[in-house]
Amino acid sequence: MATTTVTQTQFATLAIGATAKSMGISATELFNRLKRYGLVRRLLLDCYDTLHTESIEGVVWNVQEALKNWEAKEEGKI
Repeated sequence: MATTTVTQTQFATLAIGATAKSMGISATELFNRLKRYGLVRRLLLDCYDTLHTESIEGVVWNVQEALKNWEAKEEGKI
């Protein structure tokens, strides 16, 4: 298991906060939805090297798309 750095944790916090604001929901609600699909680890932490080079708008888009796709998959829409 990879070790999460303070920088990665700060990035994940920023990404969750910005995405939640964009979606009009609380950061806690978004965190719980991301956590349900393992996206905090698999997207925000494991893909840190790629995502942290993007603009915050790009990160927000990636988080929203990943969550939308996982939720749609669970609902049988894709």
